[in-house]
Amino acid sequence: MGSVNPILQNFTNSRSQVYEINGDIRIHGNSSTIFIPSIPQHPINFNWTTKPYARLHDDIAMERVREFTIIHQTLEKVIPQCNRNFTYPAIIFSSRGYAGNNFHDYTDLLIPLYSTSQQFNKNVIFLVSDKSSWWISKYRLILQNLSNETIIDINNEKDVLCFPRMIVGLKADKELNIDSSESPHISTTDFTKFLRSTYSLDKEFVNTDCKKTRPRLLIISRKGSRHLTNEDEIANMSQRLGFEVVVREIGWEVSKMSKFVNSFDVMIGVHGAGITNMVFLPENAVVIQIVPFGVDIVAKPYFEEPAKDMKLRYLEYKVSLNESSLFGRYPPDSEVYKNPDGLYDKGKGWPVFRPIYMDNQDVNVDLNRFRNTLLKALELVCS
Repeated sequence: MGSVNPILQNFTNSRSQVYEINGDIRIHGNSSTIFIPSIPQHPINFNWTTKPYARLHDDIAMERVREFTIIHQTLEKVIPQCNRNFTYPAIIFSSRGYAGNNFHDYTDLLIPLYSTSQQFNKNVIFLVSDKSSWWISKYRLILQNLSNETIIDINNEKDVLCFPRMIVGLKADKELNIDSSESPHISTTDFTKFLRSTYSLDKEFVNTDCKKTRPRLLIISRKGSRHLTNEDEIANMSQRLGFEVVVREIGWEVSKMSKFVNSFDVMIGVHGAGITNMVFLPENAVVIQIVPFGVDIVAKPYFEEPAKDMKLRYLEYKVSLNESSLFGRYPPDSEVYKNPDGLYDKGKGWPVFRPIYMDNQDVNVDLNRFRNTLLKALELVCS
């Protein structure tokens, strides 16, 4: 190694900053420094800084992520010697940011990690920055099915580790989604198949004979913000229409919850992290997203588009103002009612948007109007 200049490519996009390096790569994790030696005949001296977490322009998330410095310079400079050499490539990512939120676990970490690591066929070493033992434990089965190697807590690594190839950061496309047009041309449905294999989920497709069996419907209960205040009435109406209904909060243990969710044909949830569990649904299942007032701007990219790419049928119920707990809370001419998208302002207004529409809004859906959505779901499942 070191006889030729390394190849460094920048795959940075709107969601993540990613550097892929081939050559003589040395990392001193304790100081968060990556060294790339260049040969004296063609000296290159550049430095970059990066945070390996897929939420590039979210200042709140990125504040929690440790920064790495990439130093590209000649061997005559201060380049440390290797203490341990590896033959497999490495991927560096942080398990901090918004880790612990179910939606962000998948959109910021697990789906990008799957997309980034698949090319190595499990012969890859994960260097985890800001390592959270509980997060590693929660998703251990997924991590073990992406890499045969022991995870390295890179922040606490005092040795200089040397690799022939390294990817710093995780490639991320749209929310909860994979761009299959890019190499290695894997899709979001490849990821959901991977999950069904990882957790030994029995149901791959929805194939319900509604003349013999009631289709199963899951209503995801929320006890905090965006609570569905008449979920019992919805459950009773769904039962009368012909569904077998379960109302339940989503638990922490992924192995149990994946099997539970996989057994359903239809899933209903108010916009929020709980809907992320659609990744465990069988193909052709129906996802019904109840969109609280003013939340349209995030409903489509967060769940509608991913659901379709997972080969799920998607239905949407938009909450009107008189079905929202926001009704009457503000003056009639308030911007809260008139211009939710303007308050969001493409993410810049999130600190204003979130407390109003996400953290302090419950919904009570019109049963007569929602009945039509349930009937459509029944028609899709039984057809």
